[in-house]
Amino acid sequence: MEQRQLGRSGLRVSRMALGTMTWGRDTESEEAASQLVAFVDAGGTLVDTADVYCDGESERILGGLLDDVVPREDVVVATKGVARRHDGPFGGGASRGALLAALEGSLRRLRLDHVDLWQLHAWDPAVPLEETLTAVDHAIATGKVRYVGVSNYSGWQLATAATLRRDGPAQLVCTQVEYSLLERGIEREVVPAAAHHGIGLLPWAPLGRGVLTGKYRSGTPADSRGASPHFAPYVEHHRTERAARIVQAVVTAADGLGTSPLAVALAWVRDRPGVIAPVVGARDTGQLTGSLAAEDLTLPPEIRSALDDVSSVEFGYPERPLR
Repeated sequence: MEQRQLGRSGLRVSRMALGTMTWGRDTESEEAASQLVAFVDAGGTLVDTADVYCDGESERILGGLLDDVVPREDVVVATKGVARRHDGPFGGGASRGALLAALEGSLRRLRLDHVDLWQLHAWDPAVPLEETLTAVDHAIATGKVRYVGVSNYSGWQLATAATLRRDGPAQLVCTQVEYSLLERGIEREVVPAAAHHGIGLLPWAPLGRGVLTGKYRSGTPADSRGASPHFAPYVEHHRTERAARIVQAVVTAADGLGTSPLAVALAWVRDRPGVIAPVVGARDTGQLTGSLAAEDLTLPPEIRSALDDVSSVEFGYPERPLR
């Protein structure tokens, strides 16, 4: 698998990341081990989790697999803090105390003395950004974090954080945001802000929360995320008339190329400007294998252009200056 520089940092990661949001709920530890082995065998290195995924089970499972199943040094471990874990005073949010408590919890569950990439999972309007960044400084200074990124930040939030980090111990190297043919809103401000500050994009839900695979065109498969009580609203978000038109275009392109809609959708987002590695989650190894197959696919210019057109996002003032 091709390796790419993460932002302006010296860290190199695979151009696909393995997401673990289902580990501990829909994906048991044995299946997670199979996924991790398949991913690393294919040349994958970046594995993404978070302290709140499945109430911490995702981190626990990953921590149990490192060294026992794959060598720790072969994996770039990325996790996140900020999201609410419990109701206590340090149970969530971006305060210094809450973030450092979250990091310590992540390290315990992962059985590590440091994480390679620590991401602020969301913007916290209740906490001054300067305070949040002191926690980042401390984590870097103590060696518990190697690189820092953010997630789900708007354009102005990303630019503000990047500017404040410019003279800090470590600059922001990435932002993780939803990005797919069904969700291109980040192209208005986040993508330009990231490019200006040398920050790499890690798209989550690159398959449109599963909708771009085409599996929901004629209903909801019983074994799909859309049929599960905790993921149904997540998938339903992209089941619209506009999405149906885009999915049909993806299916048509896949038929013409002799590949799968999944591979087409993934290749499209993987090769967008600024994208480093789409974060791909899978319920089982079979699904992951389908994503790994996209590594060999490069979309012809005419197909990429057609997909750009059918999924285009509206730009207006001030993103597009008045004439």
